[in-house]
Amino acid sequence: MAEQELKKVRVGVIGCGGIANGKHIPNLNAHPNVELVAFCDIIEERAVQSADKIGKEDIAIYTDYRELLKDESIDVIHVCTPNKSHSFITIAALEAGKHVMCEKPMAKTSEEARAMLEAAKRTGKKLTIGYDNRYRPDSLLLKKICERGDLGDVYFAKAHAIRRRAVPTWGVFLNEEEQGGGPLIDIGTHALDLTLWLMDNYKVKSVVGNVYYKLGSKKDAANAFGPWDPEQFTVEDSAFGFITMENGATVALESSWALNTLDVGEAKATLCGTEAGADMRDGLRINGEELGHLYTKQPELNTGGVAYFDGKSESQSARECRLWIDSILNDTEPMVKPEQALVVTEVLEAIYESARTGKTVYFT
Repeated sequence: MAEQELKKVRVGVIGCGGIANGKHIPNLNAHPNVELVAFCDIIEERAVQSADKIGKEDIAIYTDYRELLKDESIDVIHVCTPNKSHSFITIAALEAGKHVMCEKPMAKTSEEARAMLEAAKRTGKKLTIGYDNRYRPDSLLLKKICERGDLGDVYFAKAHAIRRRAVPTWGVFLNEEEQGGGPLIDIGTHALDLTLWLMDNYKVKSVVGNVYYKLGSKKDAANAFGPWDPEQFTVEDSAFGFITMENGATVALESSWALNTLDVGEAKATLCGTEAGADMRDGLRINGEELGHLYTKQPELNTGGVAYFDGKSESQSARECRLWIDSILNDTEPMVKPEQALVVTEVLEAIYESARTGKTVYFT
């Protein structure tokens, strides 16, 4: 049996809310090389319930993350707390000798994100951010297409994160102090990460942005998750940015939890290059010109194709978990690098700043 198959990575989870129970804990629990050993939440009952859900009676339960980090046997920490606490928990975990997977966005501010990156470099521990939309089949294929040069020079792109009515009404999503913002920092961050990664362009020149508080004050609003409380809605409901890169390329970022539009799409990118274009609006579509004619290609991403057999499939979150643990076992770079996630946070912060001041934010 291979050494990798024998080795167990001991993992602790800090923050036992929706993202931990819906994504991190199930995938970690299913990984053959992972041993879940500790859960922490400021509400002890939530940590206990998370352990009960996976049938683990021997998991250590904490309400103070600092006590959990004293366990020297823990190799990896997953930070699944509100944005406000991402930075100081991550830094403490890195300094305690743990590798860290922190949920997106990297941090509430760029200053905090830079401190996280510096801590990872200082300690030599691995740090990655939970941008799991990179791990979708369409994203992975489009990345290969871009790397092969099929699109040529990508000079215009759109990052899509638009919902018609799907405001998250649980947790602290509507709390500006805890989260740092609304849809821009929540779902816009996914779309921007995906787009910049596909373009392989992280050199930003300037950012202009607008932020809107138009629909959050409405009472008894139609909403996928039930009506929101206008008194609790302290973040924007829409935000838009226009990003100019150092090489002249431009990226338009659109994000909203509630917008009067039928043109919806979340964690999607549109790329326009000198040789061809691509979008994720209706599956993955590649468009271009060949032999004097325009074409549109739509790759088949289904793993099946045979009657009664769906093929072997892996969810994006399971793939994210597997590749993250692999990077620890094999001592390789994680797929989502903290340097990349820092640029995303810097751009989001610049959009908020530009909207507040009415001025362009320059990076260079």
